[in-house]
Amino acid sequence: MLFDILKTRRSIRKFQNKEVEKEKIDVILKSALLAPSSRSIRPWQFVAVTDAELIRQLSLCREPGSQFLAGAPLAIVVIADNGSSDVWIEDASISATIIQLMAQDLELGSCWIQVRERFHTKQETAGEYIKKVLEIPEQYSVECMVAVGYPAEDKKPYEENALPYQKLHFNKF
Repeated sequence: MLFDILKTRRSIRKFQNKEVEKEKIDVILKSALLAPSSRSIRPWQFVAVTDAELIRQLSLCREPGSQFLAGAPLAIVVIADNGSSDVWIEDASISATIIQLMAQDLELGSCWIQVRERFHTKQETAGEYIKKVLEIPEQYSVECMVAVGYPAEDKKPYEENALPYQKLHFNKF
């Protein structure tokens, strides 16, 4: 049940030294292609990276927060054609969430790495750096990367009684 997947999905930053099977990568990527998109424009594209050296380079895209990616066997870079839709950020974000939920369903761990609006250096954004590393065409913007792999850490599921129910409102605020 999706509710159970949501309760157990946690950000995983430590991965086993074990590659993710091609069949699982294919299911994750097909699931991303099924993500909802405003007016079905589907401005997103995905770069699945399994080459360890490229993943290491991607892990250097920003300080702090991306270094753990170097230990992941799979990085999925979520990009979008920012000129094709006024809501490309939302569409790309939805697809990244689908990637994380599918990874969890396949008993893999994942963690979102924010790229848009983050910096590699004072002169270069994290997105510009990633576009150079992966040879991504100019019209695409990088929203995020998702680290994926077999977890090497255990995190407890969220507990229903600890949810912030005060944030729920019905009919009026």
